[in-house]
Amino acid sequence: MTSEPTSRAFIPLSIAVLTVSDTRVLADDRSGDTLVARLTAAGHRLAARDIVPDEIVAIHERVEGWIHDPTIDVVITTGGTGFTGRDVTPEAIEPLFEKRMDGFSAVFHRISYDKIGTSTLQSRATAGVAGATYIFVLPGSPGACKDAWDGILAQQLDYRHRPCNFVEIMPRLDEHLRRGAAATF
Repeated sequence: MTSEPTSRAFIPLSIAVLTVSDTRVLADDRSGDTLVARLTAAGHRLAARDIVPDEIVAIHERVEGWIHDPTIDVVITTGGTGFTGRDVTPEAIEPLFEKRMDGFSAVFHRISYDKIGTSTLQSRATAGVAGATYIFVLPGSPGACKDAWDGILAQQLDYRHRPCNFVEIMPRLDEHLRRGAAATF
């Protein structure tokens, strides 16, 4: 689907990138580099970047810290979405979600299927919202990061994209938090 022409101005977002790996360092983090290059080329700001080992507590704490940082709009992780014993990124991050973004995984797999066929089944890419922060959990390959950015995130993180995008609803993501604990169920 193509976007309609718009007169809206671009709104740069502050995006944090987290690589989950037991073996990578910044010097050889190709997936993190891919994300940083794409988000900055699009006009967004790199708010933070880190690498943590494939450990639930380390992943959870880093992402939770970024969720609570009011200067960070989006968190993108790469790595740890497979099925091996060390792949624990979804387990670390999904408990933080206030709302799941099931459509992200579906669209990611659709894009990925066109490139790598049924091998896309080996990824547990996921996304959600927590504390008015978008969180995207991507596989650890540069190709998967490229596909997710180019095929989904570049458009949805651009206020000019029509008919709708994530940026335009950002001011309303924390409505439930602003109402306080007055509502009970």
